[in-house]
Amino acid sequence: MQVQTVEPDVTTGELLAGAQFSDAFSVLIEDTALDARRAAEKMLGRSPRWIERLLAVRNFLITPFGLKKPVPGRNGATDTIGIFPVLSETPGRLVAGLNDRHLDFRVVVDVATSGRGRRVTATTIVLTHNLLGRVYLAVIMPFHRLVVRALLRQVAA
Repeated sequence: MQVQTVEPDVTTGELLAGAQFSDAFSVLIEDTALDARRAAEKMLGRSPRWIERLLAVRNFLITPFGLKKPVPGRNGATDTIGIFPVLSETPGRLVAGLNDRHLDFRVVVDVATSGRGRRVTATTIVLTHNLLGRVYLAVIMPFHRLVVRALLRQVAA
């Protein structure tokens, strides 16, 4: 099982108009019954301890800037997976995300048949609103890539 970087296969304008950033990672799994919700739950429902620690550091560092600290069940959404409010869902695609004053983001989990298995693709889309959003995105980017790969490995586990 290998997580691959792939070209985003989503229309970013439909999901987050004006988005300046998108990336996508994909993994092939053997579970032919997996749908987008279950894949998202495996990805986003729980995190490895090192990711939880990174989020704790992130939350501490953003406090002076008044940015949102996502908390399960406390983001105003009735349907969440982990800390992410679900914005839309079909069997093949789940879109989750948050809007904040510095940036808006979407996490898109797509599941499609591929040979004898399923291909799960996680696409991240970001719209920055100001200098703080652009700086924040630049700072988290190296961690983002590691985190998404680790979360996709959980789907295959």
